[in-house]
Amino acid sequence: MKTTPHTPRRAGERPAPAITAAVVLGGSLLSVAAPAAAATGCEVDYSVNQWNSGFTANVEVTNLGDPIDGWSLDWEFSNGQQITNTWNGQTSQSGSSVSVSNVSYNATIATDATVTFGFQATHTGTNTAPTSFTLNGTTCDGTTDGGDDGDDGGDDGGDDGGSGDGRQVEELGRGLISVRTGDANLVSWRLLATDPQDVAFNVYRDGTRLNSTPLTDVTSYLDQGASAGASYTVRPVVDGTEQSASESSLAFSNGYLDVPLDIPAGGSTPDDSYSYEANDASVGDLDGDGSYEIVLKWQPTNAKDNSQSGYTGPTIVDAYELDGTRLWRIDLGRNIRSGAHYTQFMVYDLDGDGRSEVAMKTADGTVDGTGTVIGDAGADYRNSGGYVLDGPEFLTVFDGQTGAELSTVDYHPPRGDVSAWGDDYGNRVDRFLAGVAYLDGTRPSLIMARGYYTRSVIVAYDWRDGQLTQRWAFDSDEAGSQWAGQGNHQLSIADADNDGRDEVIYGAMAVDHDGSGLWSTGYGHGDALHVSDFLPDRSGLEVFNIQERHGGSAGAHLDDAATGTTLWRKPTNSGEEGPGRGVAADIWADNPGAEFWAAGGGISGLFDGQGNDIGRQPSSTNFLSWWDGDPVRELLDQTRIDKYGPGGETRLLTGSGVASNNGTKATPSLSGDILGDWREEVMWRTSDNRALRIYATPITTDMRLPTLMHDTQYRVAIAWQNTAYNQPPHPSFFLGDGMAAPTWPEVYTP
Repeated sequence: MKTTPHTPRRAGERPAPAITAAVVLGGSLLSVAAPAAAATGCEVDYSVNQWNSGFTANVEVTNLGDPIDGWSLDWEFSNGQQITNTWNGQTSQSGSSVSVSNVSYNATIATDATVTFGFQATHTGTNTAPTSFTLNGTTCDGTTDGGDDGDDGGDDGGDDGGSGDGRQVEELGRGLISVRTGDANLVSWRLLATDPQDVAFNVYRDGTRLNSTPLTDVTSYLDQGASAGASYTVRPVVDGTEQSASESSLAFSNGYLDVPLDIPAGGSTPDDSYSYEANDASVGDLDGDGSYEIVLKWQPTNAKDNSQSGYTGPTIVDAYELDGTRLWRIDLGRNIRSGAHYTQFMVYDLDGDGRSEVAMKTADGTVDGTGTVIGDAGADYRNSGGYVLDGPEFLTVFDGQTGAELSTVDYHPPRGDVSAWGDDYGNRVDRFLAGVAYLDGTRPSLIMARGYYTRSVIVAYDWRDGQLTQRWAFDSDEAGSQWAGQGNHQLSIADADNDGRDEVIYGAMAVDHDGSGLWSTGYGHGDALHVSDFLPDRSGLEVFNIQERHGGSAGAHLDDAATGTTLWRKPTNSGEEGPGRGVAADIWADNPGAEFWAAGGGISGLFDGQGNDIGRQPSSTNFLSWWDGDPVRELLDQTRIDKYGPGGETRLLTGSGVASNNGTKATPSLSGDILGDWREEVMWRTSDNRALRIYATPITTDMRLPTLMHDTQYRVAIAWQNTAYNQPPHPSFFLGDGMAAPTWPEVYTP
């Protein structure tokens, strides 16, 4: 039995000592659908959050054997516990005997997949956890019987994609780039977390080696006097032996690389006409060649915030190679309204096959990348106000290489009674968030969510072996009132409690890797959220958040990521709405650790890790970028990058011929470490929408770090960056002035 510090309670109750237990059991699994010689095995994780005479339990059942279809988990209570409510399962209880069986959407458990259900119950006095579970009639004890397939019995004889050590990451190439700066080219490339830690490199220009001895301390090289059109490769040197050459460099001849775009044709709606603008973007290795492709959302010019009535044109999603070759186009159709809160698209290798999938919400009339229509092509559920408040809702996984529909399931939760989400006209019911999380500590899972002003529902899915299965669902209506209204306009994913598995930081609350509530501050809804190791002298991660509510003691606050304990907070002025923006990063080397600031609510100043005002507030409160050669981060806002100083900012980059996205949010299409060394590129649309313009730093550095894309907290942040109110990515470690060498990522490639 293991104990972890969850502390949930019902609103109005006096906090009681929290008792949280998890029992991990395993054993032989006999599937009713498996042949007699099938390999069997399972593991059960039973965790409890307790208050006074009640408790909630979260139960994870992991199938270690062959796939099963239809399950029933049975156990005995020993202290008169009585289940009163169940989610993601159907409960039958007779006295102390309990049986929970599947519901329609989670009947199948693939090999190494997990199904999760939960329940609320009462108890009197002691609440002893069950000590034995049976699945489909066979006791679990953590082992597998081998079957007769000649392997370990844990799969069907093939590779389940999860056999490596650590976390699954992409098998990337070097991402080699050449950035023109004056009469020189700055050549930079990726150091991979899968490289030997002492790997060195040789740099070649047009086949001629440039460095006299292998480079051991940097992953960049300034080639003075070279022509702008020079072509470069690098070769790793391992144990004194030179390895194969990398791919040839991408040339950033004017400091940037343009990716040509194919602008969709505009159209008209019953109340308006529209054209298209390139909007948010993401990256993934869609074809398995080790290079990133771009997935781009096109937004019609009549896109709407949820609070605004009116028809919109359909949202279009494209995929492009970096040379501008369009791989596919998906048209989400008239029954998906266009706007920042409606479509969050996740690009990630979810099944470990070496190629990224694309997952997003769909509806009747969505057309996939091969021209196939999902559902009813003729359906039109738009009402007179342009809202879509009727008709089926779907979640679809698309093939990243072709755009073909791979699997479509009903979107969970359905909208149901629109007014139950906080209004009756369609604003709050259609607030969607999405992310990717390593819930089992090894392989990525898809996170899809609905609602945050009142009810919040967060659902986790696994995409394995061509099947989309629900892992768990967290519903604030079922979990308790302390979880209602605690969501932000975006989320973050991190191993908040340092147990090796990711949590969903949803705003003023966090949901544990198993779908149970981890903590809630009770501060309510907010607009910006940042999670990282901002204070390197303090153990664990921190969460910086801002709150929208009028007045209140916590307009901006820094919290412990594991427990939600507030470390410090700044009040919003009485009668004012809280801050609309907030940022956390190490932007000033004269202060140890990160700095924190917010815009709005009467909160001003630049705060240190103890909440002290230490100087001038930066001129922008938006995105961030590691751009120059030191580990201190720069300010990214609109189409510029600035370096903070106590007396004012220094301009490092002004984008030429480009535009930012999302109105006053003024965010880039994407910002992150997508090419070259560990520093970050920024991607804006050109003003005419004919290209995505990617800028890379021309500044030298003496720092060497593995690509941030092999830090999985940072990598999943690139995936969720397009979610609602876009926010910059943060790694799992402190990257700033005076930093210690970060722990080398423990990862594997499929």
